[in-house]
Amino acid sequence: MLLIGGALCAFAGTARALPAVPFSHHDSASQHKEIEVLEQDWRRALLSANVPEIDHLLADDYLGVTANGTLETKADMLAMRRSGTIRFSQLDLSDLKVRVYGDTAVVTSKAEVSGVNGGTDISGRYRYTRVYNRRNGQWRIVSFEASRISDGRGRH
Repeated sequence: MLLIGGALCAFAGTARALPAVPFSHHDSASQHKEIEVLEQDWRRALLSANVPEIDHLLADDYLGVTANGTLETKADMLAMRRSGTIRFSQLDLSDLKVRVYGDTAVVTSKAEVSGVNGGTDISGRYRYTRVYNRRNGQWRIVSFEASRISDGRGRH
């Protein structure tokens, strides 16, 4: 089950440690705003099933972990969007927090979702983490994981 269409992504090529890059408060605020705009772009793309925009926002090596633990690649995500398997009629975000670490940004948020995955209703409240990485001057979604929020009585 794909939820909220996010992604977990391994970095292409060899992993290596990168030095921490200090940013001025202005740079940091600007980057936070960039990521917030991208989160809204992502939301609109999911609601309208805009496959070209989804393709543009995801890194090629994207790997997502859905709320039910399923791993999903960029190809998987795009195929489900093209086929209409997953459809959202509502995707409202709240409690959005952005943290930027050099060329990586981590977003946590709540999402109120109405939608279906095939014949299964996936409506509910979720908390997610989405990770962006700036490559060649462009932010791309490289990681995502969603968890369903329980109502406190063990129900979703």
